[in-house]
Amino acid sequence: MTGAAPAGATARSPVVEQMTSDFDAFFRGRAPALLRTAYLLTGDKHLAEDLVQDALARTFRAWRRLSDGGNPEAYARRVMYHLQVSMWRRRRVVETMPGELPEHRDHSDHAHNAVERLALRRALQALPARQRAVVVLRYFEDHSESETADILNCRVGTVKSHTARALAKLRELMPEIDLSEGVTR
Repeated sequence: MTGAAPAGATARSPVVEQMTSDFDAFFRGRAPALLRTAYLLTGDKHLAEDLVQDALARTFRAWRRLSDGGNPEAYARRVMYHLQVSMWRRRRVVETMPGELPEHRDHSDHAHNAVERLALRRALQALPARQRAVVVLRYFEDHSESETADILNCRVGTVKSHTARALAKLRELMPEIDLSEGVTR
């Protein structure tokens, strides 16, 4: 038997093959960026991987519609943000980071940068979920206030108030880091 498909196997149409190939290219190109954003939203590598996996699965299901002129990355990010907000609403467990922050070091070594990143991570996790989402969208993803409001399904005023409260809390938690650069009070 030459050229026969195994029992139970189905042949894919060229259209399905092309869609799968296009999604695979999208996945390989954008998954690392989506994972970085998911990590900032969740604060945990494994939860971030799960969040990206769920968002990409939903994006794949909508791929035919998105490939006809839609924006697959924007769709995947929106799905990711909405899934994370849903997780925050379902799970109201307060997580705390044990231990104290290391002492402030000289800026000339790389260890100081790592310490600042860890301190920022802890400070972000201390924020309420919605405030953390606003900070991530506004300052890490560089979205405007209206784009952030659109993604989070809220009003621009809500984004502004969450931003102000989050930055005030971050300034309180991290007085050694200048948050005023590029940020209006």
